[in-house]
Amino acid sequence: MSSNDVEHTDGAEVAAAEAGIISPVMRTTTGMWGSDSGPSDTSGYGGTVQEFSLPGASERPFGGWFDEVADRMEQLVPGFSTGLTTIHRGEITFFVHPGKLLELVKQLRDDEQLRFENCACLTCVHYPQMEGEELHVIYNLRSYTYNREIRLEVGLADPQDEHPHIDSVTGVYPHADFQEREVWDMFGVIFDGHPALTRILMPDDWVGHPQRKDYPLGGIPVEYKGAIVAPPDQRRSYN
Repeated sequence: MSSNDVEHTDGAEVAAAEAGIISPVMRTTTGMWGSDSGPSDTSGYGGTVQEFSLPGASERPFGGWFDEVADRMEQLVPGFSTGLTTIHRGEITFFVHPGKLLELVKQLRDDEQLRFENCACLTCVHYPQMEGEELHVIYNLRSYTYNREIRLEVGLADPQDEHPHIDSVTGVYPHADFQEREVWDMFGVIFDGHPALTRILMPDDWVGHPQRKDYPLGGIPVEYKGAIVAPPDQRRSYN
């Protein structure tokens, strides 16, 4: 993504920290597979420690065309933002209220000053640690007219024994059809208004959503072979 010489200073990080809205460390992992597997880890990376955190909030001015787009979005859809906007590695992400999403993407596509004609990617991330916003649906939008890209991110609660819901954007971006089906299949998000929300990768009768972080890495019975795939940290154990 070209940022057109956008600059993001350390001052924004300091201000975010002072405001108490800087993102916490999401998790810390050890070893190749994210857990201390001890002598059974034959990868050679058993001592690796990785810390994962989300980028902190950015403050105005964002720089370049980012402010122009942000101002126009607020003008067309007041209150669309949750109050969090991040700039990380030259890319801007707007965190959007779920109820404002559909109205916002229509304006982003149709407005002469925005013209984000393409939803280049629609995906999801599961953050079990973020209570009340465990599932984040992410939209990467591209403007061919102005050669710009932005990201929208919508946090959804993950209710017990139910599935989170969000409006489908297929009426605005028809090619998002299969991307929404993949998010339903892998993460369990229901897209209201989707023309045919069915699984796209797993069998129709598959139980669970395999890319959620509470889904087991192994030990799932493979019915057509009658086998069980062991978790990664046990597959090459010589004990």
